[in-house]
Amino acid sequence: MRPLRYSINVTVDGCVDHRAGTPDEELHRRAGETLARADVLLFGRVTYQLMEGAWRGADASDPFVAAIDPARKVVVSNTLESVDWNAELVRGDDLENTVRRLKQEPGKGIYTGGVMLPLALAERGLIDEYEFVVHPRLAGHGPYLFAGLTTYVDLELVDRQPHDSGVVAHRYVPRR
Repeated sequence: MRPLRYSINVTVDGCVDHRAGTPDEELHRRAGETLARADVLLFGRVTYQLMEGAWRGADASDPFVAAIDPARKVVVSNTLESVDWNAELVRGDDLENTVRRLKQEPGKGIYTGGVMLPLALAERGLIDEYEFVVHPRLAGHGPYLFAGLTTYVDLELVDRQPHDSGVVAHRYVPRR
């Protein structure tokens, strides 16, 4: 079964605003490696539009671009009429069936990021691995990680990677 992995940059106080992190070359390279571990990228509307706007047609020699540009993308949205950039559109009411089908297909893995879609996935117990890339910064604002989650998700730490910048990546799997 192909695993669904979630990765997000987060400040120490839980802010997941993509502008609040402390990016550097090492983290950019790491993000490219994370994407390369998947053969399907699962995005909500907001994340898809952010990624497309920032990376579509960018310099293909960049490892992040080399991973994201050709990747198969599945976009979950009830408001978009169509998508392209190697993407297929799925309506929100078909989320669970779609993810279960994708997991049954052969492959390296499914990657997701963002805020709202992972909340829905966590509520349904569909995420197989969580990676929190924690930046040594207090943002003092949101959006916040898993705000609105209605049930506890107990996790087991399986890896921890500190970076020279002070960022620490923590990988967890759900305790089942």
